[in-house]
Formats: sequence, C-alpha cells, structure tokens
Amino acid sequence: MAVITEKAIRELAAFKGDGVPVTTCYLDVDGRRFRRHQDVEQELDSLLRTARTRADGVRSVHDDLRRIESFVRGGLDRSRTRGLAIFSCSAQDLWEVIPLPVPVRSRLLINNGPAVGQLESVVQELNRFGVLLADKQRARMFVFELGDLVDRSELFDELPRDYDTRGERERGDVVHHVEALAQQHLRRAADVAFQVFQEHGFEHLCVGAADEIAGELEAMLHPYLRERLCGRIPVQPSATLNDVRRAALEVEARQERKKETVLVSRLRDAVGAGARGAAGLEAVLGSLTERRIEHLLVSDGYSEPGWRCPACGLLATKGRRCRMCDGAMEELDDVVADAVDEALTQSCRVEVCVGNADLDVLGRIGALLRY
Repeated sequence: MAVITEKAIRELAAFKGDGVPVTTCYLDVDGRRFRRHQDVEQELDSLLRTARTRADGVRSVHDDLRRIESFVRGGLDRSRTRGLAIFSCSAQDLWEVIPLPVPVRSRLLINNGPAVGQLESVVQELNRFGVLLADKQRARMFVFELGDLVDRSELFDELPRDYDTRGERERGDVVHHVEALAQQHLRRAADVAFQVFQEHGFEHLCVGAADEIAGELEAMLHPYLRERLCGRIPVQPSATLNDVRRAALEVEARQERKKETVLVSRLRDAVGAGARGAAGLEAVLGSLTERRIEHLLVSDGYSEPGWRCPACGLLATKGRRCRMCDGAMEELDDVVADAVDEALTQSCRVEVCVGNADLDVLGRIGALLRY
C-alpha cells in the first residue's frame, strides 16, 4: 500500500490516462459505522452498481471495478484504517491503494484523471503534530503523522519518597525543595520536547497537564515550540495511546477550522473589492484556465457535472464544443474534482473547507488569485 504524502498526491493529480478513464474509489470502512466486513462490502456494492452503468463498455474501467471489488472482498485490516482511497487505470498499469486513519465520504468516480480532492483534505487535516503530557514526576512526548505514532519519548523523575514520613522538625524547607525538583523536571520535559522537535519536526504542539503546571511548562518551552502551541488537552501522562491520539486529533481539527476561516475571510474581502478573488464554479474554472489561481478553496463534498476538452484541457460547466479550440468535449461526472487536480498540477495550494457557511454562500468554491 502507498504512503500518503503531498508529493504522492501531486504525482497522482498529474497522471492522465491518455484517452482511457481513471477510476477513483473512496470507501468508508470505519468500524464504528460498519461493524462487520459484510457491511463494508455492501457499501462498496452500492457504489459499483452505479459505476458499472457509467463504464459505458470501456474494458479498462470494468477491469478497474473488478480489481477494486476483489481487493475489498479479500479482507481488510481495519484496526488502524477507517477509510480507503483507491486509484486504478488498468490500461495504464495504475493501481494505488492508500489506507487512511480517518473516515472518507464513499464515492466512485470515473474521470480523466485521479480525483485527489478528498485525499488532499485528509493531508491538510492531519499534519505532523506533537503532544507533550506531564505531571510533577512523569512526562511523555509523542509525535503523530496522519494519525500514526512516529515517535515516543518517556521521562520519569521520581521525587524522594521519605519526605512524607519524616518528622516536621526534620523536614526543614522540604516543600520548597520538592517544588524545585518538580520545576527541574518540567524544564527537562521541555528540553525533551525540543529535542524531539529537532529530530522529527512537527507543525503543531498541544500540552496535557494540570492547570497549576501547564502554564509554567509552556513558558519553559523553546520559542520555536511556543509558536506552535495550538491548545491544551484534558489528558494525563497515564492515558492510553488511543486516548492521546483522539484528543490531539480534536485539537488539530479545531486548528484547521481556524485556518479555513481566515482564508475564506480573505476570499470574501477580495471578491467584495473586485480584486484578486473569484467565487463560484464558472469564475474559478475561468481563472484556472488563465493560470491565475494561487489558493483554491472548496467546500468539502462539493461536486458538479461538467466538461473537459481533451485537446486543450479546458474545464467548463457547459459543453459540447470547446470555446477555446472548438474541439469536441468529454463529459465529466465531477468537474470540481478535475478542477482540484488541475490546481494541484499548477502548483496551487488547495484548501478543502469543512462546514464553512461563508464559503457555501460564495458558491462552495472560490480562489485567491495571483493577479
């Protein structure tokens, strides 16, 4: 199975079938919704029934569908996989299966190239991030990438046990000494976090610690780490790995929503000012043809049928003749998916926005323009 990276997504987006359609299948296999493997197979069957009617007798597509069906029916390890992205073009020897740690919206598309929009959305949602958990004696540092554990570090500084059993006169200024040891432990925890950052790197860091030490721990972090802080999680160092992962993913999702809000606000202002902003499918496709797009914004799940000119590559909402070269156009199941792929091919940044009402009002798709 392939590993999901930005480079892999752009390579997929650049793949073309040279006149042969490419089959893309996103399949939700989340065990929380589909408890039995039979339930997953039924989800796939509903996609295949519709796809076979659209295959239009193209042998390569029918081969793709059979291979996808065979793969899924052959059994899946769903212990860490909640979604699948499958890309196939039998005539051109394309076969990529990418397991995903999050659910996807089940869809099966037959288009000119791989439909990588959902895949791009997953990568955006799941950047590499660090998690630092600490109390006064123990610290644990985790790095996750795409929901998988990349690195784990443990630190334990045990406080002297006999402090509680000594007499009051013998104790002297023990309380201050214990506090100094705890502070030293937190400083060591901050040092471990920075060491892990230097070795692995991560975009965001969240902290799990009691309120009375969380602020002190955050103040001890290296400036590079403080600028990556994205929130606290209610998780103690004794938590299970799954609890840590779940809490961190929730923080990461909130961080992504904030970023989307800022971008959509920029788009709304640009469109309102009539400068360097395009809103709606027609305007975006026109800007894409002119190669003016810097940042493409798309509402999650948005799709529309459309047309593509195989001669010059023009994407449009209406066919059948190309307005650029007057060639015959081919019909697309989802021109939005092709627009995302084309934007990635042009090295544009793409943001798939989840539940952003302002973008929906703008037509569910928009672009910040270079000029």
